[in-house]
Amino acid sequence: MIDMSTYGAKRVRLGLLLVCTVAIVAGCANLRDRVSRSERVTFDGLYFPASVDRIDRDNRDHIKVYVQKPRQSLKAAREAGRFEAVKYCIKEYGTSQIDWINGPDVEDAALVFDRERLVFEGKCNP
Repeated sequence: MIDMSTYGAKRVRLGLLLVCTVAIVAGCANLRDRVSRSERVTFDGLYFPASVDRIDRDNRDHIKVYVQKPRQSLKAAREAGRFEAVKYCIKEYGTSQIDWINGPDVEDAALVFDRERLVFEGKCNP
């Protein structure tokens, strides 16, 4: 026979443990966001979320760079894209040299946009 008072106390302790665990995990996630915000690189005081994707899995040097919110400042968005590409090439190949196919130095009319993102394409030059 199960003692219901002991069973109830165990359920309460388990519930409290679960609530505390969720609170700790949520606090850590919030702290992580604060740290990443403070470490963001800005250009002309503006933040541009940017990412680098390889064109294909076997060829890591051929990349596309996507810069979000480029309408804030095209000049600053260009530099944000260049920064992400250089960071990637240094990490992967140890060089900052990039042979741009469509890069940040083209005329405004030649810039490529995809769904409000500025897109650059190039190859790391090891």
